[in-house]
Amino acid sequence: MNARIARPTAATALAAAMLVSLSACGGEEATAPSGKVVVAGVEIVKNQKLHDLLPEKIRKAGEVRVATDVPYPPFEMFVKEGEPTLTGLDYDLGQALGAKLGVRFAFTPQKFDGIVPAIQAGKFDVAMSAITDNKERQKVVDFVDYSQSGSGVLVAEGNPSKVTTLDDLCGRKVAVQTATNQLDLLKEHQAACEKAGKGKIDIQTFPKDSDAQLALRSGKVIAQVLTKPAAGWVAKTADDGKAFDLAEDPAAPGGYNASPNGIAVSKDLPQLTEAIQKALQELIDDGTVVAVYGTYGVASIAIKEATKNAAVD
Repeated sequence: MNARIARPTAATALAAAMLVSLSACGGEEATAPSGKVVVAGVEIVKNQKLHDLLPEKIRKAGEVRVATDVPYPPFEMFVKEGEPTLTGLDYDLGQALGAKLGVRFAFTPQKFDGIVPAIQAGKFDVAMSAITDNKERQKVVDFVDYSQSGSGVLVAEGNPSKVTTLDDLCGRKVAVQTATNQLDLLKEHQAACEKAGKGKIDIQTFPKDSDAQLALRSGKVIAQVLTKPAAGWVAKTADDGKAFDLAEDPAAPGGYNASPNGIAVSKDLPQLTEAIQKALQELIDDGTVVAVYGTYGVASIAIKEATKNAAVD
């Protein structure tokens, strides 16, 4: 399933280790980052040339106004429920981008369906909220693509059933949430199972991801199929990482039927799009992106090139 089609089960957030606090909550006074900034164990150094690419109004303000829909783990979460401080993959990446560009990425919670209209209205400059880059959205915003997200396979700790690919699910009981793209994926794979002579997947449907995970815990199924970012986060956090593992198919590093997730940028700010794209590429090249994603158990969804408007639909 693509990002932002169904929400994964909420999980307790882990704050990223940083030597300089860059927590951004709605209403805080804007200040550009100063001093040493460390995100996911990597020190980020400002690139003055990229800073100079920014639109004048953003350089003067010292901030990029970022819309995000919280919670949607592992992309965006609250450090503590009931308090406004944010964490998550998107938030940490935003802090790294801000440090590279020499401005602050100031995150403000916004309902998901209102994010793009708010950018169009000039309320925000960008959005970082696990947004699938698609051609319909490209009509009103530009995207800098930073990850790929599809369906993943969650298995019991130690992967006792030796699951690597979808073919390994043939003839076996597999859990999935009802009315999801993951259910469609399993149904579509039935023909391949039969052709291989392995028997159809015994699909067990559940109303919630948490119910499917309970079935996996109890041994009623050998795997659960859900969004890969959610699967990686559950594997990392459930029972302190001792309950589940994420099966990794080398042929589908971003997950099955993966689509790009993008940072949505106002079409009125082409200079900002260029600066973000170049800053992101530097963070990819120096290993920061993989380090950030690895913090949330999903290093494999990282991409090697910061593309622009790379929708696959």
